This record gives sequence, C-alpha cells and structure tokens, in this order.
Amino acid sequence: MMPGTNTHRAPGASAEHPDRQPPVVLLMGPTASGKTRVAMALSRHLPVEIVSVDSAIVYRGMDIGTAKPDAAMRAAVAHHLIDIIDPTQAYSAARFAEDAWRLVAEIRGRGRMPLLVGGTMLYFKAFREGLAQLPPADPEIRRRIDQLARERGWPALHATLQALDPETAARLEPTDAQRIQRALEVCELTGAPMSRLLSAAASTPPRPPILGISLEPSDRSALHARIAERFDQMLAAGLVDELSALRVRHRLHPDLPAMRCVGYRQAWQYLEGAIGPDTLRLTGIAATRQLAKRQLTWLRSMDGLLRLDCLRPDLDEAVTAAIEAAVGQPGGLP
Repeated sequence: MMPGTNTHRAPGASAEHPDRQPPVVLLMGPTASGKTRVAMALSRHLPVEIVSVDSAIVYRGMDIGTAKPDAAMRAAVAHHLIDIIDPTQAYSAARFAEDAWRLVAEIRGRGRMPLLVGGTMLYFKAFREGLAQLPPADPEIRRRIDQLARERGWPALHATLQALDPETAARLEPTDAQRIQRALEVCELTGAPMSRLLSAAASTPPRPPILGISLEPSDRSALHARIAERFDQMLAAGLVDELSALRVRHRLHPDLPAMRCVGYRQAWQYLEGAIGPDTLRLTGIAATRQLAKRQLTWLRSMDGLLRLDCLRPDLDEAVTAAIEAAVGQPGGLP
C-alpha cells in the first residue's frame, strides 16, 4: 500500500457490485478558491487519491510560490504529479493528459476514487477533450518571436495573433507571453490556427464518466482579498530566498516556463534589481488576480460542470454531498 492511502474502497466499488466503479472527479477553480483545503476534507470522508492539475507544482524545489501541498498533507493522502521535473525542464498539456489518464486507470484499479485538483485549465481541457497532435517547440521560431516581442511588445504580437487565430486570441490576455508565443509558433509551423487543430481533437473516443466541480466566487472582491493575503504569506515564508537558491542550483533564465509562473516572474525581477519590494508585492498580487480572471474565463466556457460558490461556509459538505449523490445514481454517473 502506498503512503497516505487509507484502506476502505470507493463508494459503489465492492465485491457485491463489481460493475460499479469510483467516478473520476475534477475539482476545479481559480487560485485561492480553496481547492486544496476541500480536497483534504474530501480525503477524510472518501477514499480518494489526488492527481495535481497544476503546471507549476510539477517543478521540484518550487514549493512556496506554488502553494504546494506540504509533507503532512502528502503523508495523509496519496498525491500524484508533484515534484516530477526540474525547473529547467518543460511539461506539456499533452504529457499531462497522458500521465493523468494512466494514473486514473491505476487508481480506479485499486478500487479508489481519482480526484483531479488544480487550476491549470488547459490541462483540464486536455484531460476532458484530448488535444490535437501539436508540433513540438521550435527554438529558432521562439527566439524570433521573443525578439519581436522585445521590439514591439507582447500586445502587438497579440494583435498579430488576433488576425491569424481570433478564437485563440480572444481567450488570451495581451500580456500572456507564453501562450501567445506558442499560438504564433503553431500557426507558423502548421499553417493552421491552433484553435482549429484543438477542435479536431474533440472527436476522440469517449472516456469514463467524469464529475466536474467548479469552485467559483460569488464575490470577486473576497477572492481578491484571499489572493493578497496568500501572496503576503508567500513573501513572508521566503519566496525570494527560494528563488535565489534555485538560481544557484540550476542554470535558469527568465524565459523558462518555470520562471514565467506567477510570483516567480516578479521575484526574478526583484533579484535582478528591476523592481523594489513594494513593487514586487503589488505586481505579484496583480498578476495573481489576472491569473484568477483567466481561470474563471476558462471555467465559464466549460460545459457540464457543477458550479459551487467557493465562499459558502459549508463548501466541504456541499462538495462531498455532490460526489456521494453522483456515486449513488443507478449505474453510476450519467
């Protein structure tokens, strides 16, 4: 038995009902919506194993700025897809989908309930719908795009993307450098908009039933207050020192995907002397609020989700009840 795994089986999966299997549960929401806390509460009532859906938590050594589950949490319940690569490496949505479905099969095979938790919405999309076989990164094209961005700015390149692929551009902020770069790169490599290639992947064979739960705030200002409080806690816990130590251990540069993560990007600017401590705090909070806005935009575009107010005082009970109700339906989830 793996660490952090309790012994009871998932509801509906028993010797008496061998055809009943635990559902695949997606617990989604913007940053600071309480996903980790709810997931830990669920683990005390249901035999879950947690699969992280977070493009930053995959990096070893990036603990403070990612709000990574601590050792006690990971000892209490099995977690997957945490600390799997170094900050110098890359991890894609396609690789996530492959890894996550493999883990789902393994977890269900143990008679337990896969609980996918996080806020990287592209990963959720890849998991639910599949992804087209997009071409691998081309370093020369990326260098050329980065040079254009230095000369003209990312908003100008966003305008270029708007002309080439309006559907993708519509869901990206004009300053979302990493995704603008990738969309332009795909256009150049394939001669087709990335949105068209992604749509083609929707015809993949159906997967096992999924229960998607989205934690969304009824009061955006309350979420913003949580974001500010959490970023202050990260700074007090040593976010800047953590990044400084990572720069000693690894050959990092600011264009790496790991270093573009919210919080680390601002801490990098601080260590380079480009901004002071007050600006570090203000820009870090602002960037996190923008991230939450993008996440909520993604969630609004997703169909078939059970949407719960992340600010409700009985949130843990509401999520637990939703899962138990889904399991209790004849034949499992619809």
